Amino acid sequence: MPGPLTGFRVLELARILAGPWAGQILADLGADVVKVERKGTGDDTRAWGPPFLKDQSGAETREAGYYLCVNRGKRSITIELDKPEGQRVVRALAARSDIVLENFKVGTLKRFGLGYEDLKALNPGLIYCSITGFGQTGPRRDAPAYDFMIQAMCGLMSVTGEPDEKPGGGPEKVGVPIVDIMSGMYAAIAVLAALARRNETGRGRLVSVRRHAAVLVRVRVGDVADLLDARGPGALLGQARPPVGQRGRGDEDEQGGPHGAADVMCAAPAREQPSTAG
Repeated sequence: MPGPLTGFRVLELARILAGPWAGQILADLGADVVKVERKGTGDDTRAWGPPFLKDQSGAETREAGYYLCVNRGKRSITIELDKPEGQRVVRALAARSDIVLENFKVGTLKRFGLGYEDLKALNPGLIYCSITGFGQTGPRRDAPAYDFMIQAMCGLMSVTGEPDEKPGGGPEKVGVPIVDIMSGMYAAIAVLAALARRNETGRGRLVSVRRHAAVLVRVRVGDVADLLDARGPGALLGQARPPVGQRGRGDEDEQGGPHGAADVMCAAPAREQPSTAG
């Protein structure tokens, strides 16, 4: 069954998780996603096993489960981006694509003549989405940005895990690469917004997604609770602030949840439904 993005083409110059996650969302919505992989080895995650997909005889293939989980519904091509011939192929693909996704280090594709301005000259309607750790400018633009590092920097670990006073307590990393997943989701949302704007203007645009900001904006929701709490910042942590995380002051009820959290949620007044009469 055709999806809402049927007829749109996405050129994915991305690898590992954040960019491919965005590409997979767009593929699920019906877009034709062409994934560019490194010649010889392909995407790094092809080797991130076990587990590996088994063929009909039961033998393991070279397709890791990790790779399959983030590249569903795509077509793939291998290209050497640092070679003139590979760059020519990418330009030809970009010239007839609606969207480009990339998550290389800042400046890498520009060095190959495949940056936003380069491809915009070939296709003014192109939406070019760049996913980086800390953005295109600023003092951290060239800094590494691993998932667990950003979890720590954004304070996400501070609201995850057992309270400090408990055995084994302290900040903990989320069990999944949540930074990359959230960044990919925000990238897909931003690309869809850019598509909507292009329908009005006919022009494409550069979309910049910072992985640091993608998580920071979610964790900082808790700052509002601190501002409203008379005890001041830090008074509510983890389960003591139900919508945020697990770490708290250790005040748990017999079901393992924070005292009062369920009561507060259940006591919230039901929203009046709009009348459909007349």
